[in-house]
Amino acid sequence: MKYRKKGIKKEHHIIEDGEELLNELIKNKLVRSVIPGRIKTTPKGKPGITRLTYQYDTKSGAKLLLKKGSTVQEVFVITDDREALKKFIESRFKS
Repeated sequence: MKYRKKGIKKEHHIIEDGEELLNELIKNKLVRSVIPGRIKTTPKGKPGITRLTYQYDTKSGAKLLLKKGSTVQEVFVITDDREALKKFIESRFKS
């Protein structure tokens, strides 16, 4: 079943702690809408903190990746300011 909750399309589950990060983008008016993809896991990997990375620009926004340990989820967002979004993610998740 598909529905929206505070700008996040709910078709797939979201990686643990990932919804909080995505809501932060909405709250800071960096994105208008969030469309999470399927969650993919591999048997290897250590549990870790949830991280968000900017992958590339899309026609209406950007593709991001949510990562936690060996779990990865594609997230598509609709935004009017890709550069502000990219800078926010880079500053929030400095390595």
